[in-house]
Amino acid sequence: MAAVTEQQIFDALRQVRDPDKAADIVSLNMVSGMVIRDGNVGFAIEVEPERGPRLEALRKAAEAAVEALPGVLSVTAVLTAESRAPAQRAVVRGQEHNHGPGHGHSHGPGSPAAQMQRRGAVPGVGAIVAVASGKGGVGKSTIAANLALALKANGLRVGVLDADIYGPSMPRMLGIAGRPRSDNGKTLIPMENYGLKCMSMGFLVTEETAMIWRGPMVMSALNQMLRDVAWGELDILVVDLPPGTGDAQLTMAQQVPLAGAVIVSTPQDIALIDARRGLSMFEKVDVPVLGIVENMSYFLCPHCGERSEIFAHGGARREAERLGVEFLGEVPLDLQIRETSDEGRPVTVSDPGSPHAELFRQIAATVWAKVAGEGARRAAPRIVVE
Repeated sequence: MAAVTEQQIFDALRQVRDPDKAADIVSLNMVSGMVIRDGNVGFAIEVEPERGPRLEALRKAAEAAVEALPGVLSVTAVLTAESRAPAQRAVVRGQEHNHGPGHGHSHGPGSPAAQMQRRGAVPGVGAIVAVASGKGGVGKSTIAANLALALKANGLRVGVLDADIYGPSMPRMLGIAGRPRSDNGKTLIPMENYGLKCMSMGFLVTEETAMIWRGPMVMSALNQMLRDVAWGELDILVVDLPPGTGDAQLTMAQQVPLAGAVIVSTPQDIALIDARRGLSMFEKVDVPVLGIVENMSYFLCPHCGERSEIFAHGGARREAERLGVEFLGEVPLDLQIRETSDEGRPVTVSDPGSPHAELFRQIAATVWAKVAGEGARRAAPRIVVE
């Protein structure tokens, strides 16, 4: 069977008409972000924020039109809506909307489902912890993968959400290949390895694919990867955020009840400046910083055992003391950690008896102790723009 083409998909979508504008969604330039991989199709439908909650039928019609094409195995369409005011938020599949202060409503007064929706909680998921960095190149994803595996080794039910839409790395680090399946056409079954459940944009596009998506599309994709996934019962979900303080970080901070964030930095001053920015962002959106990890803290020569502090040393510890947050530990620049991560078998599972694995389990124990109490199910913070 011949592979479906982008032109065929756009031709099919020309049969889907906007109910309010008497024209098809292709002619109205509403379709964007087309991704085609092995018969699996994904795209976004851009709409005005005020129309988002009532256009679920349009989204379903678009999916059905493409799904009918020969060679199409699955279709995922998302509604994206660019906010025009602080009180308005992007709408994903009509699940969530906000009328601004004083205009909230519930689906059944005081019902647990309504309370959960207002909190933005993810059913079945206990604590949600973000792993973040102020800049790239500090080994954040390596820390996130080993932290998740260490939490699992400590006896917890753990999931990983790879929130780096532009540069997903968890599929490679966790040695997972393939595409998530869906039993009901609505929710995805997360991929699994080493006892971890994982969802990543890397499962939906090839490593070579450039994701040229704007902010609202990133926000929609993150919400769907979080809320349209059958996570099951998890004690903790580790979210690997992209570096910096952009759309993905603010989306997670604003719309998800984060129990806290772990900041990853290297020891040198330039990295610590960026780490401060990341810490400041979480403080401003009322997300507690659980601590700072100093990655690439020092280098031990595998031949002679001599210790070299390539990027200086102790900067993150001093910064943590200055800022009044916990210092979680020093992770060395080590060939074993790098090689095992690149090969999809992180050191925490490939060599559980090593000092490195023990270090990650200690960091995991500290993180879990901090979020296992009342902070594990915090209400989602509200961002106020002054």
